[in-house]
Amino acid sequence: MVPASDFSLKDRIALISGASRGIGRALALELAARGAHIIAVARQSAGLEALDDSIQSAGGTATLAPLDLHDMPAIDRLGAAINERWGKLDILVANAGILGPIAPLGHIEAQDFEEVMMINITSQWRLIRTVEPLLRRSDAGRAIILSSGVAHRARAFWGAYAASKAAVEMLGRVWAEELQQTPVKINCINPGATRTEMRAQAMPGENPETLPTAEEVAARIVPLTSPALTRTGKLFDVRQNRFVDYHMPD
Repeated sequence: MVPASDFSLKDRIALISGASRGIGRALALELAARGAHIIAVARQSAGLEALDDSIQSAGGTATLAPLDLHDMPAIDRLGAAINERWGKLDILVANAGILGPIAPLGHIEAQDFEEVMMINITSQWRLIRTVEPLLRRSDAGRAIILSSGVAHRARAFWGAYAASKAAVEMLGRVWAEELQQTPVKINCINPGATRTEMRAQAMPGENPETLPTAEEVAARIVPLTSPALTRTGKLFDVRQNRFVDYHMPD
């Protein structure tokens, strides 16, 4: 069951990667509106500054953390910096990712494949590792990992991206199992087709007006940050607006 949407996040600290645009930006604005202090992570400072302006104009607060996810030691230092300033983290939204080439597997350049794996998997693991002690210090730590529908069905030419999303989902599921006896709740999200720059890059001929906006998608994801959430280790399908249980073999 999805928690009610009318809840406060006052005095909670939320880290959002890929916060400068798309679903990450929309989630940052939603969480800030509920009272959370946003630690906004993205590579482009200009996008972060525009986000900060929007958050402040709505009465919220944010700390900007320009960070290139290629820089693994910098990800490690992020956790230390959060610990020094706040001593805990209440919400993680692992949203940042790249599409990579849409091409036959045999045609993908090695460096392009490795780039997708570095950003979509390795950097996510580094992020998980650096924030886990901080989430454990929260009375209701919540982690959301953005996945994709292509993690669950074989789709020609989407091999690199699909493999990376299947892998990051498994990271999230294993992490949830490891922390099952703690207050931390960890779930993956399939946002579905959304009106974002990445979607336009993947589907250049598609009419974006036929897709839900990032703000509409974010509004359905936000309840998973609620302190009242009880589900963990699940996949939340935004289009169906419900949790989808993974099928576990006997």
